Amino acid sequence: MSQDDQGGRLPRRFMGPDALTDLLAIAGSRFDADGAWVVLSTAHREGRTAGEAIPALFDGEPRISSPDHARLLYGNLLALWDFLEAGLTPPLGPDAGETAAPPPRPRATPAPEPFGEATPDAPWIERAWQHLEDDAKSRTRLQHIFENRQDPLLEALDAAGLSDPGYAVARFLVFELFAFLELGRPGQGRTVDGRALERPVPEGSPPPPALKAYVEESLLEAADEDEAPSEAELAQVRELSHRALSALCIAYGGFSQPSERTS
Repeated sequence: MSQDDQGGRLPRRFMGPDALTDLLAIAGSRFDADGAWVVLSTAHREGRTAGEAIPALFDGEPRISSPDHARLLYGNLLALWDFLEAGLTPPLGPDAGETAAPPPRPRATPAPEPFGEATPDAPWIERAWQHLEDDAKSRTRLQHIFENRQDPLLEALDAAGLSDPGYAVARFLVFELFAFLELGRPGQGRTVDGRALERPVPEGSPPPPALKAYVEESLLEAADEDEAPSEAELAQVRELSHRALSALCIAYGGFSQPSERTS
């Protein structure tokens, strides 16, 4: 629900935990304001949208008592979502004020221009990465394309025998590589044969140096995490990631001029 019944924009304002708890109770939700924040925070981390997350607060359809109730309920919940988008926490404690306006909604970094037949360089990769970080809707769309189009690759990754931390690193990294290529050459990629993960990286049509460097940088960061895979497993993830990158680049038409820059 994004507009009121007079056609105006829905007011996105968090009126405080007590007010939201009352609004949720009237609508039949089993969650109070703190519980709603947990549900929405979890959905946000998983890349879901507010429209996908808010219905989880209710068992079935919410009981809306009036148009004013609907405006206040959804305005408060969307205001919580704005706090999440801004990377901030709303005033939920016992000393919270009666009303709190959400912070200005951050402007997502736009997707970089497709690189087409050129080769992406490090600045292009950085802009693409920032776009994925900022734009949850775009990230979710690309995740759906990845899972639908590259299911054989994911099945091969599932069968690679990695631990949970190792698999998480590999899967997310391979998704990011796919997303960069899909942003650079939209709709041009073919499905990759999962057996590509069992074969050494072929000679000819090498991946762009910026993408290869991104793999190495990502693995260095993964090694510093609290629950990092072992050194031996990170070496396996590195090999799988480079094989996946090579296969994905070929699926997107290859890169015959790796020295060409695109801004």
